[in-house]
Amino acid sequence: MKAIVEKVEHLLELGGVKKDIALLVISGVALLISIFGFIPLPFDAAWVAILLCGIPIIMEAIIGLITAFDIKADVLVSLALIASVLIGEHFAAGEVAFIMQLGALLEDLTVAKARAGIEKLVHLTPQTARVMQNGAERIVPAEQVNIGDVLRVLPGETVPVDGTILSGQTSINQAVMTGESLPVDKSAGDEVFSGTVNQFGAFEMQATKVGEDSSIQRMIRLGQSADAGKARIVGLTDRWATWIVVIALSAAALTWLISGEIIRAVTILVVFCPCALVLATPTAIMAAIGNATKHGFLVREGDALEHLAAVSKITFDKTGTLTHGLPQVTAVKTVSAYTPEALLRLAAAAEQMSEHPLGKAVVRAAGSNALPAVSDFTMLPGEGVSARVDGHSVMAGNRKLFAQCAQITEPAGAEQYIREGSTVIYIAVDQKMAGYLVLADTIRGESPAMIERLSRLGVTPVLLTGDHQSAADAIASQLGINEVHAECLPEDKLRYIGEYQQSGQAVCMIGDGINDAPALKKADVGIAMGGVGSDIAVEAADIALVDDEIKELPHLFALAKRMMTTIKLNLTFSMTLNFLAITLAITGLLGPVVGALVHNAGSVLVIINSALLLKWKQKS
Repeated sequence: MKAIVEKVEHLLELGGVKKDIALLVISGVALLISIFGFIPLPFDAAWVAILLCGIPIIMEAIIGLITAFDIKADVLVSLALIASVLIGEHFAAGEVAFIMQLGALLEDLTVAKARAGIEKLVHLTPQTARVMQNGAERIVPAEQVNIGDVLRVLPGETVPVDGTILSGQTSINQAVMTGESLPVDKSAGDEVFSGTVNQFGAFEMQATKVGEDSSIQRMIRLGQSADAGKARIVGLTDRWATWIVVIALSAAALTWLISGEIIRAVTILVVFCPCALVLATPTAIMAAIGNATKHGFLVREGDALEHLAAVSKITFDKTGTLTHGLPQVTAVKTVSAYTPEALLRLAAAAEQMSEHPLGKAVVRAAGSNALPAVSDFTMLPGEGVSARVDGHSVMAGNRKLFAQCAQITEPAGAEQYIREGSTVIYIAVDQKMAGYLVLADTIRGESPAMIERLSRLGVTPVLLTGDHQSAADAIASQLGINEVHAECLPEDKLRYIGEYQQSGQAVCMIGDGINDAPALKKADVGIAMGGVGSDIAVEAADIALVDDEIKELPHLFALAKRMMTTIKLNLTFSMTLNFLAITLAITGLLGPVVGALVHNAGSVLVIINSALLLKWKQKS
């Protein structure tokens, strides 16, 4: 006996969900013993369920009533429990307590704990800065930088504060702020932002925004405020609880007064307990979450699918979401005797020692064939590269690289690609223009069909991207997206989402980058690309698409709508069953124990109906 007591005490010491499961298992076994009596005990085993599952419900109801006069479903449950115990119907009391605790457990399993994923942005905040004073360099904590200080930033370092470049040329990875897939060339007079990464070349800058005013700190605050503003869906039973309690007490009191039989009044309280009603929503949500998991979605918030069913606008980040997020050579144009294959091979040879993402894309495009050796390689930050390949002088870069060479003219046709949002690398061989390469972030093959299916479901797609207007328009036209907002910083995405919400439209945001985190939190539902997405974006989202198969998005939206239909069916059934049982209880045809069993059967039917969602699939 001592060993059993110690085992129970150990289970009660468990935290959270494990404790709730342990209590439910013990209570369930106790109820079976109570109704079948296959183990003789000196007391009714139903008392175990009453104590383990019922007492917490009663305590929560009392605390809610005293501290905030908050009438929830647990008030009616508590009344039914106490009344059943007073008249000796211990099994009915234990069964009601067990079902209610089961519903609470399912609800807890579908609601994620409070998350602080946006705080990971703090790790991106530079800790130190190189301050220049009287020609000497001094390393100080980044928070001690003042407006007007001159700073030096070396290759590979993170920009410590917002500022303007005074001298030097470089390329900056601004993905943390804008989500742009390609680094941005910067020179004297250009702005740089805290949290962005200097990829090539040292430069000096003057601080213009420091401390809490810097871009990275502002984005942290945006994410926190957006998260705080997202309200939870209140449980339907709790919204109706006041009316349910009033109706139940009135019906029980009138029945007792008219019939003079207290057992009828207690039966009304028992059958009025919203057991099936409590189970209607969480069971459907859990089944839908299980279905979503099979299709690659990790649902992090229990109410995310409820919100998703009402979404009418879906806002997409471009890079890494609708596109692959990597620059690729999409065209090779020659204006010389070189064939496109030969020109690409020359360019790849010159770029093979480059660390620039565009140079690496050129090398990837050339394939696995061995490239010729190079000599005299020179990296020109913000411009391109030059090298000797097979005895020829090869230059590969942007317009700046060739501006000083009057004899090298820009080939016709390149401007059109630039207007469409592509990047052009010009190739000169022996001081003569030989052609150019066109690079762009390419669309995922499944994106157009996915957008079309979402539109059929009544969801309007919107493109929110940090890329330039020309690039955004080009991608949107290929995908059939009519609403486009380009050159968006994190606060711009928040503003657009807020405007849609103010007009009464529920918004879903889909993104993959750190810069998308505030928007993912602000939206009614945030979906992060879990495969290529940043940890911060995933933490900020309600749902993560683990394998980045965006073709499954229409299934998720259709599943959410189907889940809400199932919930409505469950609620209709449970309320109908309640009123039918009440009618029978008033006439005396239904006692407390049978009433509890009827409720049990109703709860089982609700669970079975919800379970059908596990294998549901949208008909094509």
